[in-house]
Amino acid sequence: MEINNVLFAFGLTIFAGLATGIGSLMSFFSKKFNPKFLAASLGFSAGVMLYVSMIEIFVKARDALEGALGAKPGYWATLGAFFSGIAIIALIDKLIPNYENPHEMHFDPKEMMKKEGPNDKKLMRMGLFSALAIGIHNFPEGLATFMAALSDPTLGISIAVAIAIHNIPEGVAVSAPIYYATKSKKKAFWLSLLSGVSEPIGALIGYFLLKNLFNDVTFGIVFASVAGIMVYISLDELLPTAEEYGEHHIAIGGVIAGMVVMALSLVLMA
Repeated sequence: MEINNVLFAFGLTIFAGLATGIGSLMSFFSKKFNPKFLAASLGFSAGVMLYVSMIEIFVKARDALEGALGAKPGYWATLGAFFSGIAIIALIDKLIPNYENPHEMHFDPKEMMKKEGPNDKKLMRMGLFSALAIGIHNFPEGLATFMAALSDPTLGISIAVAIAIHNIPEGVAVSAPIYYATKSKKKAFWLSLLSGVSEPIGALIGYFLLKNLFNDVTFGIVFASVAGIMVYISLDELLPTAEEYGEHHIAIGGVIAGMVVMALSLVLMA
């Protein structure tokens, strides 16, 4: 792996992870916030991730594993890795209590401000645990962005943008309760930004663990697992959240738009 490719992939991972800071800034200006736009954006992100996982990443993983192991064993290995990726991210969800789990929370900055007062310990605890939970979730997402960018820079950019969009509401989940508990925008912003740092950390750990083992089998297994992780995130987090913030057809319209844009970008830049 060339050092320039590694640095580019790592840079994309940093960009995707630190998008939590955008969510933090949005929570400070919630009166100007457009929930329908967020719904469309989350749907778009889900469309990108679903399309690229099933059409691009899964196929590349299968090709690599079939080339290394043979047609039938390679296909079975691809399926095993794909569903293992789903199982891993589902297990992470299961181990984190619903209250602190960003995939299960229903956050509304305006409602938090109405219900709770400043220096509220419950809100502060919610924000800190949200940051911890999001940090745990961002580890495999960082690996997903990093591996995709190493394989194909165009693919990496698309996934980085999709994950950045999906990190925005997670930034709100951390920032809003901390801000309304402490009335400190600075503290809320930095803790929110910090929750996204685990994404490039996940990429680094994955790189140093796998760099000496990098071959077609390793690539295929990791890539198929990444596809599974991204499908789960899309179906379990992005689409439900998109529908929560906007109308059903806005969310689905975003999904279709994401798929179309992803398909065209892959064709035009091939």
